[in-house]
Parts: sequence; structure tokens; C-alpha cells
Amino acid sequence: MSGCFFATTFIVSTLARGSMARIAVTDGMAEEAVEVLTKAGHEVVVSHINKDDLLAGALQEFDAIIVRSATKLTSEVISASTLEGGKLKVIGRAGVGVDNIDLSTATQHGIAVVNAPRASTQSVIELTIGHLISCIRHIPLANEGMRQGKWEKKQMRGTELSGKALGLIGFGRIAQGVAKVAQTIGMEVHAYDPYLPKEIARSMNTTLHQNVNNIFRMCTHISIHCNLSEETHHLVNSERIAMMPGKAPNGIACGNHVVNCARGGIVDEKAVLDALNSGELTSVALDVFEKEPVSLQQQLLQHPNFHGTPHIGAATLEAQRRVGLDIAEAVMDAIAGREMKTLVNKGVL
Repeated sequence: MSGCFFATTFIVSTLARGSMARIAVTDGMAEEAVEVLTKAGHEVVVSHINKDDLLAGALQEFDAIIVRSATKLTSEVISASTLEGGKLKVIGRAGVGVDNIDLSTATQHGIAVVNAPRASTQSVIELTIGHLISCIRHIPLANEGMRQGKWEKKQMRGTELSGKALGLIGFGRIAQGVAKVAQTIGMEVHAYDPYLPKEIARSMNTTLHQNVNNIFRMCTHISIHCNLSEETHHLVNSERIAMMPGKAPNGIACGNHVVNCARGGIVDEKAVLDALNSGELTSVALDVFEKEPVSLQQQLLQHPNFHGTPHIGAATLEAQRRVGLDIAEAVMDAIAGREMKTLVNKGVL
């Protein structure tokens, strides 16, 4: 990791004891963000806490905890944190997704959950575009071949993104950013988002569909930008992959491509492997997986038309600085009783 992170356990004491809150940071945090918290008069403990200790009530002496995706705040962990006079009142998610936090249990115990939804937007946009380009230009495969002494120029013939139909599942900030770049390149953009006002898609020259299946029927390139839920679990499955056209609006037989930089579990990994083997899918690129870290036994990793990254969507210096500062501000607002602009569990109020 870069110098922006604290790898060892430490405690920073402060002088302003009267207004001090004790805050656990379990998955690392930018040094600048830690300093913001301590200068505001809070005590910050930066240390990973294992599952057993969490279940044993390790958070009872903390007023707040800040996590990324590694720490799982299950119903049992949250309940254990509130027993015997437990102080926990704020959970900060340094990032967008909160699927590692049991929101219902947090709400039941009066714990506010806040996140930092905007900090990593640009970083994930750029990674998504990078994966889309890598898919069609065989960049990972060509690189691997050259490292093995191969010069497979003829075998690496790809296609362009220009003139192709891009389907975005979810049309929030990240997807809208991807849409802008894709349109600049020359792609035709379609989106499915049942919670989005039509006016937003219309203002961005994007075709909004009411049925997710229409996205798969019309688009050769699919990119995922929604949260993981019961509704979206295995949304990309064998049935929908079979609907993809394989031929672009400009008449080029470009094949079918799937990219996921959102959440693991939205793509059925067995289904995409089967589709790669059968030729229904030309390429698959994932930054997120159902089980992380991914085992070398995962057959998908062995397929030449798959390439992946280890959940690095937000792993840029810029994003980590922004996410740390944003979540520090959100947690301090919650502690002080101020308006929580990024409150996730509204029912806690």
C-alpha cells in the first residue's frame, strides 16, 4: 500500500476530552483523514479487528466504527456491540456499497449508517472503461503472450467500441460517467434503472428501458452499476446472456462482452464461464467476485477470454484521499448530531 495508509495499530489521544468520541478504523484509512478526526478532538484506533473479537463485543467501547468492505458488520456483530451498555452509535462505510453492513439491525439499535458515495466515482468510471477496452483489444491476452515469447499479431485482431451498443445496468453517478465517456468514443448507450427518473436518461441522450431483458437483447456490451440485493443477485445469468445479439448496430459481428466493477454476486460466475466456453460470450472482465479473495481453483481465472482485477475500483490515490475525508466528515456530523447528508438507513431518525 502507499504511504497514505497506516499498517500498524496505533491510538491517537486528544486534548478535547469533553467532546471526544472513540472511533475504530478497521480497514485502513488515509492519514490525512485520520488527522481530521483527531484534530476535531476524537480518539482514533486504527487496527483490524477479527471476526471472533467482533462477535465478542470488541466494538462496545467505541462510539463509531469506519469500515471498507473487508469488515463484515453482521446482525450478530452489531447486536454484540450494543450489549452491556455498548456505546456504538455510528457506522461509517468508506465507500458506496453497504452490503457488508446489516442495515436492519443497525436501525433497530439506533445506529446511524453513513457512507461516502461520491469519492470513488471517477476511479471506477476509468477502471470500467479500461476493462471495456481491454476486452475488445485483447490487451491482457496479448501481454501474456508476449511474456511467453509469442508474437500473435494476427490472433489479436479486435473490434472498436465506436458504433457498438453499451447496456448499463443501473444508471447512478458511475454509470452516467461511463455513459459520457462511451458516447464520446461513439457508443450507443442504453440503461436499465427502475428507480431513475426518465428525464435524467433523456438529458444524457441515453435510452432508458423498463425491462432489463431488453438491455441484453439490444446490447453487445454490458456493464454492471447496481447494488447487490435479492433482486440483482445473479442478474447476469445464462438466460440473459443467451439473449445478447453478438452483432452491433453498425453491423460488425463484435461478439458479446460483460464487465462488472460494481458488486460480486450480480454476475453468475458459473454462467459466464459456461458462456465463454460455448462462445456465447466473447469476453468477461470482473473487478468484483462472489467470494473474495478469489481462489486459484476458480476455473474462470483459467479461461483465456477472461481477465480480472482484485476489487481495485476505488484503489487510486485520489479516491482514497477523497473517501477518507468524506467519511470522516460524515461520521463527525453524525457524532455531533448535525444533518447527515449521506445517511443510508433513514429509519434510524
